[in-house]
Amino acid sequence: MSIELTLISRGYCHLCHDMEEALNPLAAEFAATVSVVDVDADPALEAKYDELVPVLLHGDHELCHYFLDVAKVREYLAGIR
Repeated sequence: MSIELTLISRGYCHLCHDMEEALNPLAAEFAATVSVVDVDADPALEAKYDELVPVLLHGDHELCHYFLDVAKVREYLAGIR
């Protein structure tokens, strides 16, 4: 089973870039793919997540926002593997 994560991000957000970089080793550890989605390109996403970005999702499940919670995400990914 492939794990697909979504990072809700925006281009000019340094926290977004930081989370994406921090997520790379964790994604590699669990063979997960990460899709980066620009929150500003989708009015519905912008309405929902505007002030929360970056937001890491697995499907509709929010794993964390603002900063990568490595321990929480690792525990979650281990539980769905």
